Amino acid sequence: MTTTPAAPTALAVPRGLAGVVVTDTALGDVRGREGFYHYRQYSAIELARTRSFEDVWYLMFHGELPDRAASADFTARTARLRVLPADVREALPAIARAGAVSGPLAGLRTALSLLGASAGFRPVYDLDAESRRTDALAACAAVPTILTALQRLGQGLEPVEPRADLPYAANYLYMLTGSEPEPARVRAIERYLISTVDHGFNASTFTARVVASTGADLAACLVAAVGALSGPLHGGAPSRALDTLDAIGTPDRIDGWIREQVLSGRRIMGFGHPVYRTEDPRSRMLKSIAQESGGPLVDFAVEVERQVEAILAELKPGRELHTNVEFYAGVVMELCGLPRAMFTPTFAAARVIGWSANILEQAEDSKIIRPAARYSGTPAPQPVPAP
Repeated sequence: MTTTPAAPTALAVPRGLAGVVVTDTALGDVRGREGFYHYRQYSAIELARTRSFEDVWYLMFHGELPDRAASADFTARTARLRVLPADVREALPAIARAGAVSGPLAGLRTALSLLGASAGFRPVYDLDAESRRTDALAACAAVPTILTALQRLGQGLEPVEPRADLPYAANYLYMLTGSEPEPARVRAIERYLISTVDHGFNASTFTARVVASTGADLAACLVAAVGALSGPLHGGAPSRALDTLDAIGTPDRIDGWIREQVLSGRRIMGFGHPVYRTEDPRSRMLKSIAQESGGPLVDFAVEVERQVEAILAELKPGRELHTNVEFYAGVVMELCGLPRAMFTPTFAAARVIGWSANILEQAEDSKIIRPAARYSGTPAPQPVPAP
């Protein structure tokens, strides 16, 4: 049997849309062959080294870096938005109980839907640019409060109310632990958060833009993005990379364990990236952050990286496979005292800024994203059999 060919106007593209340009964006780009990515016109890694999280947030939303006065005003404005509406806050215990197994990221989907309804978010199609930005600021500021509250409730602890006098990263750690964090840990987490704000048209960002193209409200767009991020092939790898270190256990087991994984065709979490063909610049930066702290975990991770790359070069010659952001992200977050259940949620606490910036940009284009699919089933129409 043959199937009906696709319509003449349809274009065959690679699986997963790999390399397909679907729109223009002024938000940034990933240049995988160079090992470089940027936010707007600035190197994302340089921003992580030199600017605050709030400055990068401002850049993504406004297209320019703020001066000192604008930075202070923006920081104060977003800090005031951290307190959740009463009905959202009151629902969090039930959300945490329902998500006892799935964790804070799953609960975030429910809480964001409730936040959007409670705050009266309207379809982005019906709003002007400033109103859309107002909704986006409210949602982005609320996400860390929601995530940390769900984590604490899941551990039988009371949520910690946000503090307006602390910057984004410090307040996040404070709400998670209940104590004011050490400056070194704050700066380590802040650099991690900045480095993961945005990263091209990854699966969750594209998902957010698809929903935004329908004109849906901002909360709906973010819920869809969180759903995409929850997949283990996207945002779920930092804790799995640490699980790899745990499974290896000791340096003398590295060679045998890795060879067994590679020869059996199993993926080594924390290595390889669909875009980078050289070292992931985020991994390079996070490795340096980890080495600032030092210790047995860092030494072990560095040795695992060295041997894995050597074994992969031997067994898979011609392929450039290096650590990706998840490998050393897991190490840094472990060193900073974050529980592994919060690794991917912490990623979401940063990426919500990039998602929202993409939603705002997509909302300026009224064209709905509606690709085609090639039908490969039984040729139609077939006679419907009698009952």
